[in-house]
Amino acid sequence: MAVLSIRMIGDPVLRTPAAEVTDFGQDLVRLVDNMLETMHAVRGAGLAAPQVGVGLRVFTYAVDGQVGHVVNPQLTLGSGMQSDDQEGCLSVPGIGFALPRVDRVSLTGFDVTGATIELEASGMLSRCFQHETDHLDGRLYIDRLAGEDRRTAMRAIRNSQYNAVATQTVTQRSAAVGSVFGMGSAVSGQGRGEQ
Repeated sequence: MAVLSIRMIGDPVLRTPAAEVTDFGQDLVRLVDNMLETMHAVRGAGLAAPQVGVGLRVFTYAVDGQVGHVVNPQLTLGSGMQSDDQEGCLSVPGIGFALPRVDRVSLTGFDVTGATIELEASGMLSRCFQHETDHLDGRLYIDRLAGEDRRTAMRAIRNSQYNAVATQTVTQRSAAVGSVFGMGSAVSGQGRGEQ
C-alpha cells in the first residue's frame, strides 16, 4: 500500500465529474487500499478518488468508528437538516466553515468485489457521504457556501498567503508520514471533518 498525493483546489481533476467504475479487478482493490491508507495517514474523515488524481466514482470514509469504501455510490437525501457543523476539506487546506447538510441519507453502491452495499447514515457520517459524493460530481464544499462565508472563503483562497498555507500543510504531512507525500500537488485541511 502507499500514501498518495492529495490534489489541491485549482487542480482540474477536482472539478471534473468522475466516471463510473466498470472494472472490479485488482487495480480497484489497490486503489481503495491506497486511499484508505492515505485517508488514515492524513487523519481524514473521507477521501474521494478525484482527490488523489483518479477520475473514478470511489470514496473511502472513517467516521465514528465506521470505516469503509463505496464504489459508484448513489445518494438519496432524506428529510431534516442537521446543525451547521464545521466542514473542511483535505483539498482546500487551512479553512473551514459551518455548512448546512441533510441529516439522514441512504447510500447504495458496491464494494471492490462488485457486491451491493446499502447504508443509512445520519450526523457526521451523513455529512461525509454528502461531501464525498460532491467530490465525485466535481463539486467542492466551498461551492455550497453562501453569502459572507462564500466571499470569505474565496478571498482566503485568492490571498497570496494561501499558497504558503498549502505548502506548510504539505511539509507537515510529509514529515508525519515519513515521505515526500504530496510535494508539488497535495495538501490537506486542518481540523475535524476534513474529507
